[in-house]
Amino acid sequence: MATSTDETAGGWSAFFQSALARNLALGAGMALVLGIMAAVWMWNQKPDYRVLLANYSDRDGGAILSALQQMNVPYQFADGGGAILVPAERVHDARLKLASQGLPKGGNVGFELMENQKLGVSQFLEQVNFQRAMEGELARTINSISVVQSVRVHLAIPKPSVFVRDKEKPTASVLLNLHPGRTIDRQQVSAILHLVSSSVPELTAQNVTVVDQNGSLLSSPENQSNRQQMDPAQLKYVQDLQDSIVRRIESILTPMVGAGNVRAEANAELDFSRVEQAAETYKPNATPDASAIRSQRINETSASEPAKVGGIPGAASNQAASAPALAASGAANGNLQKDNTINYEVDKTIRYVQQSSGTIKRLTVAVLVNHKREVDAQGKVTMRALNEDEKTQISNLVKEAMGFNKERGDSLNVSNSVFAETPREIIPEEPFWKPYANIGTAKITGQYALSAALLLYLFFGVLRPLLKRATSAPPARAPTSSSVAERSEPSSGSARASANTGYADNLQNAKQMATQDPKVVANVVKNWVNNNE
Repeated sequence: MATSTDETAGGWSAFFQSALARNLALGAGMALVLGIMAAVWMWNQKPDYRVLLANYSDRDGGAILSALQQMNVPYQFADGGGAILVPAERVHDARLKLASQGLPKGGNVGFELMENQKLGVSQFLEQVNFQRAMEGELARTINSISVVQSVRVHLAIPKPSVFVRDKEKPTASVLLNLHPGRTIDRQQVSAILHLVSSSVPELTAQNVTVVDQNGSLLSSPENQSNRQQMDPAQLKYVQDLQDSIVRRIESILTPMVGAGNVRAEANAELDFSRVEQAAETYKPNATPDASAIRSQRINETSASEPAKVGGIPGAASNQAASAPALAASGAANGNLQKDNTINYEVDKTIRYVQQSSGTIKRLTVAVLVNHKREVDAQGKVTMRALNEDEKTQISNLVKEAMGFNKERGDSLNVSNSVFAETPREIIPEEPFWKPYANIGTAKITGQYALSAALLLYLFFGVLRPLLKRATSAPPARAPTSSSVAERSEPSSGSARASANTGYADNLQNAKQMATQDPKVVANVVKNWVNNNE
């Protein structure tokens, strides 16, 4: 009986060991396959990289890469190293952290240079640092213009002098590096000139020089004089006026001749000079009766000598001769003076004239009309020239639309001719797959196809058989004669299964054996311990 028990324990020990090794191998194989599948899936799910910074200097680029490595942020390069890419979910976080470190610096040092002044710095060094700070701040301001990629500013500020004869004006030079394919117009150059001149004391716009990356002088005196004569706002006003005249002419003739059968061009000469005139005119006076009296003064003066009275002196003789004597003496010996002064209003005219700018000096309009299209009863299409009445009608309409003024010297020319038909270019239709037929698409398609094929092979060829083997019965083990006899004895207390048909049946038999024959299980465990030792 002891021999039979030992054989049974050895058989169950070998069974458990083989089952454990088999399960471990299956688990390791499944874990390996799942790991490979996860790696293939992650290989296809590359992170989406976005632009972190672009158009940076080499010094800033090295500092930015060092900061990204310290922050453990993966990065890539794009556009030949002109841009740094980081994962999309970390773009804003990386920008804020770089900004806290003062990156990128932009290659220009501003007024932060004055924050690190050392003790005992000379006045000359302070002046140089201040000038460098001014140049950096101006460069940063000009660099904010959309067409400017980078800029350098040089200031030449002379030392102040108490002598007026030796006093010099400061000057400035600006080097612009424009974006590829961009141009800068005259108005923007003028804005840069006034920006720099307004930032430095006693610096005038004439003393500022602006040069582009090609060495072209943008602030020459000739350009400044032309800029004063050719104002962009005035040019735009002239162009808008001409376009408005053309639109009015074409809109009024299109219902008559049909769409696409009329072309018009207008040339407007405008006077942008602003004239202010004050005139004071004096005219000859009219007749005294029609003139207005301003003031009148009459002055009369008379003088007389007393006459000699004869007779016996006394009161009677005096009274008798006083009245007639006075009358006679006034008439005979009197002196009368009369002055009359009359002031008339002066005929004066004061005229103040202010003529606004942008007045039309002359309009010149040319209109080309296509031949009239006619269809006969048979459906045949013919083109005929316009007659004189139709041309006159079109000319009258155009004159009204353009505001024709003969006294101003306007001219109009209406011509009738056959329009040359432009041959239509037939563009062949491309197949739907042609836009995607490139190397990049082929690489991506091949990558996804290879990944899909590998995943399908790993699942159906490796993982699925492992799962079936794990859930199926272990390989049949040849039982010994003693174990067969022991299983067939009626003293075991229960009827054992005659054949093991699956892993579940074997596990159930093992549980029953451990319940009914604990000694056998103890011997199995003892054998395991001894074998491990």
